[in-house]
Amino acid sequence: MQLENRTFIVTGAAGGMGGGITRALLDEGALVLLTDVNADGLVAARNTLDPDGVRTAAEIADLADASTADALVAATLHRFGRIDGLVNNAGVIEMGSAFDATTTEWAHHLDINLTAPFAMARAVGRHLRDHGGGRIVNISSNCGKVGYANMAAYNASKAGVISLTRSLAAEWAPYNINVNAVCPGAVDTPMLEYCAEWMAPGIGIPPAEVLDGMKVEQLGRRIQPIEVGRVVAFLLSDAAAIIRGQSISVDGGDSPY
Repeated sequence: MQLENRTFIVTGAAGGMGGGITRALLDEGALVLLTDVNADGLVAARNTLDPDGVRTAAEIADLADASTADALVAATLHRFGRIDGLVNNAGVIEMGSAFDATTTEWAHHLDINLTAPFAMARAVGRHLRDHGGGRIVNISSNCGKVGYANMAAYNASKAGVISLTRSLAAEWAPYNINVNAVCPGAVDTPMLEYCAEWMAPGIGIPPAEVLDGMKVEQLGRRIQPIEVGRVVAFLLSDAAAIIRGQSISVDGGDSPY
């Protein structure tokens, strides 16, 4: 068990990718503080993943609030007495034409998908700096590399996560803080279902058929959240010490770089 008794914060942990990531960390022996703005989903996720509540804690938090990051660090230390790393998974998407997008929508994407991960990384990073180091994994997207239509704000925010990852990895290496990112694509989550529902009217195909077509070509299926989670767990382990500042595509080969 590569992460036995190490403690991590996972944002956006109420479901979808966050649930798969948390499951993978628990499978490797980690302790996890789950956080999400979705209170009901957060409680349900914790009850499913850790029914006895022994190896997890749950904190309802809105990452748009600037004070949230420090509060989550404090809550994790109060519950577990240590922090070994962070998974910046929380994210939002609102599809639409760039012609029609508002600056408010643009700012919301940047606030949650880029500014909040920076704030969380900074808060956790300060603790890691003062306690011998640790690991941070940011969840970007293949959208940050490819740039799909009708997702300009989302694409830009995820590209920003890739750049942020490189910057923090270089700056924090002297403090033994290793920072990497993963770039998923076609993961079987509610976010992908939303994308299919949005696209369906424009192409005249039922949402279920659109979703059915959102498969990884080389696999012939969608990626499961736990599969992304296992890569994240590896990057949080000592075995990934030579992987630094990278944004690794975990999209089944859809992105060639």
